[in-house]
Amino acid sequence: MDFESCVKERRSVRKFLEKPVSKEIFERIVELARYAPSWKNTQVARYHVIESAALRAQVASDCVMGFEFNAKTINRAAALVVLTAVEKVSGYEKDGAYSTPKEDRWEVFDAGIAAQTFCLAAYEQGVGSVILGIFDEDKVSEVCGLPAGEKVMALIAVGYPEESAKAAPARKPVSELLTFDA
Repeated sequence: MDFESCVKERRSVRKFLEKPVSKEIFERIVELARYAPSWKNTQVARYHVIESAALRAQVASDCVMGFEFNAKTINRAAALVVLTAVEKVSGYEKDGAYSTPKEDRWEVFDAGIAAQTFCLAAYEQGVGSVILGIFDEDKVSEVCGLPAGEKVMALIAVGYPEESAKAAPARKPVSELLTFDA
């Protein structure tokens, strides 16, 4: 699949077939996602795959702050990827001081790049995904038993799409998005 097709055709998927995604496919996805750029090449993104239906159901019931739409999506998915970032690395100097006025917000930037790269790599492998943002990160960390020193940045529901993607939603024209200096 060429890059342009991957970018233009990938859609957020919220309904999945009852078919597991193999460990080999997850390894291939992360093999590609690990090339996502990061602050000073610190590679802070970590991908925790939750395959257990019971654990996914617990995340759906206890961790999405009552947002039923996300709960349904998590329960329909073949797996839930908890994307974390190693804390106190992106945006920091070796002495622990912030490198820029953006302080620790660089880890969010790195996580966003990692999430998009993961989703594009998943699409290339025939796996659908959707990035979920409404959750209680402390509860997710506790319920999933995540390592200390990692901050939950996003939840990504994954699985084989139940239906083919619909047409792309309308996009703003390039002229509205792009400017050049005078």
